[in-house]
Amino acid sequence: MDFLLYAISGAFVGLIVGLTGIGGGSLMTPLLLLFGIPPHIAVGTDLLYAAITKASGVISHQKRKTINWSITTTMALGSIPSAIITGVILNHFFVDYQEYTGVITTSLGVMLVVTASLLIFRKRIQIFANRQADLSGTSWLQNNKTALTFFMGMILGCLVTLSSVGAGAIGTAILLVLYPKLKSMNIVGTDLAHAVPLTLIGGLVHLSLGNVDYSLLAALLVGSIPAIHVGTKLGTKIPENILRQALAALLLLLGAKYIFF
Repeated sequence: MDFLLYAISGAFVGLIVGLTGIGGGSLMTPLLLLFGIPPHIAVGTDLLYAAITKASGVISHQKRKTINWSITTTMALGSIPSAIITGVILNHFFVDYQEYTGVITTSLGVMLVVTASLLIFRKRIQIFANRQADLSGTSWLQNNKTALTFFMGMILGCLVTLSSVGAGAIGTAILLVLYPKLKSMNIVGTDLAHAVPLTLIGGLVHLSLGNVDYSLLAALLVGSIPAIHVGTKLGTKIPENILRQALAALLLLLGAKYIFF
């Protein structure tokens, strides 16, 4: 019965991801916590789940040549070592998972609030990005975009490993602001190409800590993979803006819950 419940949950999240494009981590980890899954298991399992489900998207984008590997590499040079260092800190500075559960839930809350804010202010971020494109060569952000890409990768590496949230939504926002001249498909492809190794390394970090439930992972994959394709086909028939705003409100409430309660 548990396997069926988790498979249905995976299908639900997969459907929402297909409909809106919002990363599964923002929805999956809070849902697993509501089911009583311990935070360290929820985050570790979700990271490997994300790496597997996103991998096919990278292959698709590579065929379309919509990945900027130079940007992906720069961000990964910051995020992957950061993810590994985060794992080393969790392993050596805490006796067991119970001591860092609070760090995980607080990080999750912060990342959910940030993700929700990005969804709410998406249009304003797009306007800001367009202004950056017009200021090419004179903007501080544009003149330092390589260093900022690396630095933001470092921050993502740490926070995604702790929360499993942000590799998609926050990574996309970073690319949108720092590389406003990239086409939307290139931003999506580049962010996805970075998200896969980041979530994989983060998942392997948690695997080494014993924070992955294999039967839970299998159930989520069984439910979500076909549901993502169904959601993608239905996406053109459902008002995306309404769904995004509703999800933003939900993520904001969940984020506040994990930060303050």
